Amino acid sequence: MPHPNQTSSAALAVLIILQAVMLGALYAGIPPHPPAATPLFGIAPLLGASMAAAMAAILLGSGVTRPGRILGLLAALLALISFGPQKYFDAQFGLIWPAVISGQLACLTLLWTAFLGTRTATVAQEEQA
Repeated sequence: MPHPNQTSSAALAVLIILQAVMLGALYAGIPPHPPAATPLFGIAPLLGASMAAAMAAILLGSGVTRPGRILGLLAALLALISFGPQKYFDAQFGLIWPAVISGQLACLTLLWTAFLGTRTATVAQEEQA
């Protein structure tokens, strides 16, 4: 069984890669790409903040420390703006579904690691002692 930190770090890596590809598609203008802006914010700053939270979570021990889990949850919530269930109703869903499904699975993994994985982390620490 993988260590909780490996599981959450892998999920965060998925989100970082997906968002980096989205950002690259936006800059290159290659369809399908996200819109440059929404009524509330620009997409590039959102993707940057989300990738930064994900990387910080990895560096802080996303599956084993409280700050790492909190930043992992923040990264998942920010990623759900791009990959959440609202995307099932997007006109381009037929083109973007691999990214949406992958992003949602990564977010579910982070939620599992943060809430249910806390117990797993405790058991793993007890086994090492």
